[in-house]
Amino acid sequence: MNSINQNQPEMNHQDLHGPDAVRKIQELVKLAENCFFCTSLENGPASSARPMNIREVDDDGQLWLLCASDSFLYDELIADPVVRLYFQGSTHSDFLQLTGRATVTADQAKIKQLWEPILKTWFTEGLNDPRIRVIRVSPTEGYYWDTKHGMAVAGVKMLIGSLIGKTLDDSIEGELHV
Repeated sequence: MNSINQNQPEMNHQDLHGPDAVRKIQELVKLAENCFFCTSLENGPASSARPMNIREVDDDGQLWLLCASDSFLYDELIADPVVRLYFQGSTHSDFLQLTGRATVTADQAKIKQLWEPILKTWFTEGLNDPRIRVIRVSPTEGYYWDTKHGMAVAGVKMLIGSLIGKTLDDSIEGELHV
């Protein structure tokens, strides 16, 4: 029996390194905007997961978020900085998984850079809320699943493939090495 990858007539695996990996992370995070942010990976079989908004992905591939110093997340990051983030940018593509190390600071300049007024929902004292902390996630490894040419081309290829009985999947996947 053949696997889907053996039936694939096109290249569908490409590992990305350095700047190419960073560009892919930036592209997919921009589409998703939010992730499931998982903590407590090394301290037990179960991890805590919560939805989090990515405020920025810089040119080094580091992800920047905000949290509160009185949150469970903050306590978990202090106890164990290894994190895993899961992204889904659309229904059928734009998937990303990153594992990395988180550092937490009270860098006021970075808080100001990442701030927008809607965040007052969580930080009720506004930009100067003393509980605001910056999380920087430095990815150590990752994996992506995407389309090569966008959803329109992928849909046409799948439709033609189903009509002629061939795997004409426009997907691409691979490891990310920042």
